[in-house]
Amino acid sequence: MKKIISLHFLLCVLIVANNTNAQNITCGIERTNVYLPLLIGKKVAIVGNQTSIFDNKTHLVDSLMNLKINIVKIFTPEHGFRGNIEAGGKVNSGKDNKTGLPIISLYGKKFKPSKEDLKDIDILIFDIQDVGCRFYTYISTLHYVMEAAAENDKMLIVFDRPNPNGFYITGTVLKDTSLVSFVGIHPVPIVYGMTIGEYAKMINGERWLGTSAKRVIGEKSNLKCNLTIIPLLNYNHNCLYRLPIPPSPNLTTMNAIYLYPFLCFFEGTPVSVGRGTDLPFEIVGYPQYHSADTSAIIEFIPCSINGIADNPPYKDKLCKGKRIVEGTSFTILQNNSPLNIFSLVIEIYKNYPAKNTFFKPFFDKLAGSTEVKEVIMGNVNYKTYEQKLTKDLKEFNVVRKKYLIYEDVNTYTN
Repeated sequence: MKKIISLHFLLCVLIVANNTNAQNITCGIERTNVYLPLLIGKKVAIVGNQTSIFDNKTHLVDSLMNLKINIVKIFTPEHGFRGNIEAGGKVNSGKDNKTGLPIISLYGKKFKPSKEDLKDIDILIFDIQDVGCRFYTYISTLHYVMEAAAENDKMLIVFDRPNPNGFYITGTVLKDTSLVSFVGIHPVPIVYGMTIGEYAKMINGERWLGTSAKRVIGEKSNLKCNLTIIPLLNYNHNCLYRLPIPPSPNLTTMNAIYLYPFLCFFEGTPVSVGRGTDLPFEIVGYPQYHSADTSAIIEFIPCSINGIADNPPYKDKLCKGKRIVEGTSFTILQNNSPLNIFSLVIEIYKNYPAKNTFFKPFFDKLAGSTEVKEVIMGNVNYKTYEQKLTKDLKEFNVVRKKYLIYEDVNTYTN
């Protein structure tokens, strides 16, 4: 039993990509003539992971060491330096087996480099592939690295990379201070349509560094990072960019990356998104799932997969659900309703047998709002809330456009 659902924006991306040859994009890491002069004679630390590569082959650390740049240490985010630790799994500090360099975890005992960590370096390089969603934690790591660099008078160089979901903005803008967390640290929409370099400019420009724990909601500071962006070449926000390497263990296909903004909300519910299967973030389901159309149901059994899903929801239990794959329709985004991003959650909720147990507290953190679940449950008027979110997105887009480096020609951001 199997169902293929036609979903929104792969066709949308493919259409706009016809106007731009994405194969000609040059990433920041490849522009050695621009940044090597900044590194000569300096003590350098790399903030990176498995995506910090040249030409799908050579890691940034290996390349710079071969060029006799003095790499002192490595900082690594969620999922680890080699990208082989599951979501939420503790990342330990240690040594890189290949180079012998010390690795300092920014997803274990701390999120932010300490003064001691930075005392023996001159420059930090940040080179991590983002996927353009507020709850994807690499932008939170960027924030804390920028803050530490600013507090300790260190230069930060960001090697820019394309955002595979950079052609639209949608969803709730985080405004509730009680929901600020590592999966939601800034007042931005769920999908914000910026590259990591543009996002770094916004963090600096909006003065989000160095404030309180509720840092970004209504508070500003004078702390500013000494920031240098190494821009992309031949990129705009309509480019189709297929990631050469998975950005994290459970985003292994472009379909999963495109679906991630729509499916991650289920992590705050009892519904499986396929962790522990060969289709993470491409299926949704649970043991009691049912559908009037039995041909529309698939079956799957989540299993432990070392470093990818060590203890997935419904481990070793038979689940039923649906598979969601790219298709020929982009109707979900066609009218640009900011609530369309929750459409799959709404669909699954309607048929869930125990509605009073559907939403976990983590759902609100992912959504960036306590009202979204009330809309889904029918306690808040859909149209009224939709109008509120549309207004929030328009206000955010005014801010966003101040920091764009690349042409922004897509109607889905207007």
